[in-house]
Amino acid sequence: MSWSPNSWREFPIKQQPEYEDKELLKSIEKEIAKYPPLIFAGEARNLQKELVKAGRGEAFIIQGGDCAESFDAFNADVIKNLFKLILQMSVVMTYSNGKPVVKIGRIAGQFAKPRSSDYEEIDGIKLPSYRGDIINDIKFTAEARKPDPKRMIKAYNQSAATMNLLRAFSRGGLADLTEVHRWNLDFIKDHPLGKKYEELSKQIDKAVTFLKAAGIDSNNTLQLRQTTVFTSHEALLLNYEEALTRKDSITGDWYNCSAHMLWIGDRTRGLGDAHIEYFRGIKNPIGCKVGPSMEPTELINLIDALNPDNEEGKLNLIVRMGADKISELYPPLLRAVRDAGKNVVWTIDPMHGNVEKSSTGFKTRDFDNILSEVKQFMDIHEAEGTIAAGIHLEMTGENVTECTGSLSSPITEADLGSRYHTQCDPRLNANQALELAFMLGSN
Repeated sequence: MSWSPNSWREFPIKQQPEYEDKELLKSIEKEIAKYPPLIFAGEARNLQKELVKAGRGEAFIIQGGDCAESFDAFNADVIKNLFKLILQMSVVMTYSNGKPVVKIGRIAGQFAKPRSSDYEEIDGIKLPSYRGDIINDIKFTAEARKPDPKRMIKAYNQSAATMNLLRAFSRGGLADLTEVHRWNLDFIKDHPLGKKYEELSKQIDKAVTFLKAAGIDSNNTLQLRQTTVFTSHEALLLNYEEALTRKDSITGDWYNCSAHMLWIGDRTRGLGDAHIEYFRGIKNPIGCKVGPSMEPTELINLIDALNPDNEEGKLNLIVRMGADKISELYPPLLRAVRDAGKNVVWTIDPMHGNVEKSSTGFKTRDFDNILSEVKQFMDIHEAEGTIAAGIHLEMTGENVTECTGSLSSPITEADLGSRYHTQCDPRLNANQALELAFMLGSN
């Protein structure tokens, strides 16, 4: 079948808002279609080259950020702290494993969220579910929960500002390896984990000093003073994604220019549905969540639909089974893909399969379950002789109390309410994310 950026409109679609004013929606889509792209096609191709390395075991992927970006919590410090955390995790992993890290943020576009129900009920009042700031407001009022297409404009503007700051951080000196000590976040500096990171920083300083003595420093070697943080988000709201889909002037291919990499969620991966139709036509590297309901035959058909040319680095399969299910459900899928000779990049999302309700009423995740699923994922790949290419985390550089456990951040269920700031799902805080990186580095 022929493909176009709007051919998805002829297919069944899930997890979409129902806009009342269709004419306003069309005008907003046309307006965004005139806006500059947020990324360039060449950058997306560069990411695919990095994912090829990760799929071969020559690099490791760290993908992380907010479960859902917020209009209200948008400021430079939040972006800077997430950037620093990604750098910290990357330097820990690189120094420990001797592999470069492909850094991908869930940022500059992660505004739409799938929901398990179309409606939410509180005290007998039933309203449409909150679907992310690009669609409606988290406040529990009829007016706030009404889908508003004008919110797409604000999401675009916030994404553009975020991209601008990320590029400045990446190239303006903050990523310089001689500044590795400055990446330590203020609230963990005096923590044992912060001190452990500081010790590693001193070892890196010695290595950098040696290189400088040999004539290699950040003044003559870009790799020592600059980095690249790619962006990604779940491409859920296809009205917005279509408006930012552009034809590359060099290759003539279509790219989604809202992010370097887009992914399909576990709830919208139906083979005959709109999201698969949209994704099959864009040339960006793409991801697809692989949950516990996935069957081997379905997965092979999905791979054929999304990566028909079997390109390396094109398709990132993001496994999200849960700590209690992965050892049983994942190996048959992995073997089916391996035996079929499919080129995919395997990463683990240990967050979404491990959600639980605390006794205090908060949705949370336990660090031990997160760590367990990551370890099982790594062990399964080692046993099967395949490559575990990376991790995909909902995390923040802020000092939140949303996930319980961990040695570095022993948050109990009673502590959850003190700094529970997430828009939707609980995130690892900086201590917990960095602890996970150290554990993976020592594995």
